[in-house]
Amino acid sequence: MAILSIRIIGDPVLRTVADPVTDFGPELAKLVADMTETMEDVDGAGLAAPQIGVSQRVFTYRIDGVEGHIINPVLENSEDFQEDQIEGCLSIPGLAYPVRRRRATRATGVDLHGNPVSVEAEGMLARCFQHETDHLDGILFTDRLEGDDRKSALRAIRAANYHAVTEQTTSKRATTVGSSFGSFGIAE
Repeated sequence: MAILSIRIIGDPVLRTVADPVTDFGPELAKLVADMTETMEDVDGAGLAAPQIGVSQRVFTYRIDGVEGHIINPVLENSEDFQEDQIEGCLSIPGLAYPVRRRRATRATGVDLHGNPVSVEAEGMLARCFQHETDHLDGILFTDRLEGDDRKSALRAIRAANYHAVTEQTTSKRATTVGSSFGSFGIAE
């Protein structure tokens, strides 16, 4: 397993709709293991494959002792909303705002062996599933903001020197970041 670098806002892979996974084998198993290790290393709640430069429909999660991964996820969201909670994102360091999310969701997909997965989620887990699936669709949490929060977030993004943030993040994590993996083709 390896801890991988996390892509920062401005990287085109974060704005690209990820491709469905069609090959199930050792490369996919390594991807899921590396994503899980990377997510744990940065104490993240979830991590989508595009965040580590892989345009595949895969995410890992860990909320309140519930952890796993879903490949090719499809969400069935409730009609009602939960109370807005502050969200951040590993790909937009230092930025956090309250985001409107559906109260509950059912995430269906498959595991790394192609076996069906179905997880019912509410609260933070539902929020995580929605956030990570957004990543797979090229959507960042800042796209969900409205009004003054949206203006403030966009202003902060424009003012931030994310090139410097990327360099600082990379150097800070250099002692734990490992090599990449097989044929999944990390986007350059």
